[in-house]
Formats: sequence, structure tokens, C-alpha cells
Amino acid sequence: MSYPQTKVAIQHWHEMLNTQDMSILNELLVEDVVFRSPVAFKPYIGKQVVFFILTNVIQVFEDFTYHREFYTEDQQSVVLEFSANIGEKQLKGIDMIRFNEQGKIVEFEVMIRSLSGLQALGEQMGERMAAFM
Repeated sequence: MSYPQTKVAIQHWHEMLNTQDMSILNELLVEDVVFRSPVAFKPYIGKQVVFFILTNVIQVFEDFTYHREFYTEDQQSVVLEFSANIGEKQLKGIDMIRFNEQGKIVEFEVMIRSLSGLQALGEQMGERMAAFM
């Protein structure tokens, strides 16, 4: 099976980041989307919490840049390599995103290095998540 809608969805993802139009994110997420954070043991499940996490992470990251993208053979999944800063801390990471046949995000996992950059992200997002919960 092939997932041609994935490339269209990724174009919308980049458009959202360029324009800061977060309504695009709302259209991209399925209701029971699963988000795996680099700082949380259990995944977050559901459109509302994942929308909150992704819209806040975009605000926390400074100088956020994507460098490369890799697609699985069936194009159901894509890996986006990025870099960003949080204050003086630099980090590098990947977004691993899986889509359904309609081009909607069903699973989103983030991996980040270095530890100091991850810790800075965890502190910033921890404060925001506490206010959300």
C-alpha cells in the first residue's frame, strides 16, 4: 500500500511552521493521535493535548530549522531532522511522523540530543504542561 497523501501533509506541516497558522495543525491530527515525548515515559494520547504540546514546543524553540527528510518506502512515515536552540542550549533531533491513508498524523515521536538541550526543553515544557493539566 502506498500513502501519497503523506507528501501533501508534510507540505502543509512546513507551511504551518512558516506561517505560524496553527489551524493547519488541527486539520493534520487525528482525534486519537499518539505523541511520544523525549521527556515523558508514557505517550500523550488525543488531539487536544498533542495540539497543546506541538503549539507550545514551536514557541519554546528558537532558530528552529529542518535539515533533511526521509520517507519510508510506502511513504506512510517520514523522519524530519531538525536543530533548534533553547536559550544558550543547542539541540538536534528528529520528528518521526506516521500518517494514515488520508494524510492525517496518527503518531508523532520526537528524539532529541544533547542531554543539556533536552533538559532545557523539559524544563520549559514542564512549566507549560503543568499549567495545561
